Amino acid sequence: MEPWLVGIDLGGTTIKMAFVTTEGDIVHKWEIPTNTANRGEHIVADIARSLDGTLAQLGGAKERLLAAGIGAPGPVEEETGMLYETVNIGWTNYPLKQRLEEATGLPVSVDNDANLAALGEMWKGAGGGARHLLFVTLGTGVGGGVIANGAIVRGINGAGGEIGHMTMIPDGGARCNCGKTGCLETIASATGIVRIAKEKLTADERPSELRNGDVTAKAVFDAAKAGDALALEVVDEATYYLGWALANAANVTNPEKIVIGGGVSKAGDMLVERVAAHFRRFAFPRVAAGAELVLATLGNDAGVIGAAWLAKELVGA
Repeated sequence: MEPWLVGIDLGGTTIKMAFVTTEGDIVHKWEIPTNTANRGEHIVADIARSLDGTLAQLGGAKERLLAAGIGAPGPVEEETGMLYETVNIGWTNYPLKQRLEEATGLPVSVDNDANLAALGEMWKGAGGGARHLLFVTLGTGVGGGVIANGAIVRGINGAGGEIGHMTMIPDGGARCNCGKTGCLETIASATGIVRIAKEKLTADERPSELRNGDVTAKAVFDAAKAGDALALEVVDEATYYLGWALANAANVTNPEKIVIGGGVSKAGDMLVERVAAHFRRFAFPRVAAGAELVLATLGNDAGVIGAAWLAKELVGA
């Protein structure tokens, strides 16, 4: 009987789950809604019930499950698996490892969701096994993960790798959800790109395709690819700051791969080529020579595969 690992990616809207082999191949994946009622008190029970139900549907025995890994949005205390705070769920100082182990009967390892996406891309995705890697995910916010010598850099209190909260505009920047202003997240996220585009549309009367429909990050990149001058300015601004931030991060860590994921990464070559140009401008030359910027390849599976890697490491499988 082939042993399986359990990978869980806990988001504010859905919980993605998968049974994964010790080689990193997904056997079966599914998702359930995230019930955030009453400060998320039902989430752990929902996960345990769904795991048992899905395992039974597949005709599997509980004994084949080695361990579970779970990624959650927020900083994690490494030793205890306690979540300091998850804004979208309502947990504060929540003992996720303990609660999930009690509910499932499995050994559990917990980490930040962006860290696990980084591990997933390292193991089975665009990282190609690189042991020195930077990962940045561009979605509603900007998440990050840093892998040094094959291990996630978590820091003293679980906040390592917060690339999205590097201050890029020291004075007069937009307010970030973290409470600071001028964070990379306010510029290079999908939300930030839309904000910049709307500000330019208000301040500038030039014709633009962006005036003809909903302004989204995808619409901005599509218009830029079609030669829309105003959209190109937005793309240039976002990629300038992203390339600068990644160069600064890379100057500290000297990575082999810099992996860009999240919804904005679907802009493809236009995004990577422009970020890479700014990256090379700001990176220490030897750092730039050693680093390759690539698009993430695992999509929504990165988190569950990274979580499975965490479970694998926990039990030495």
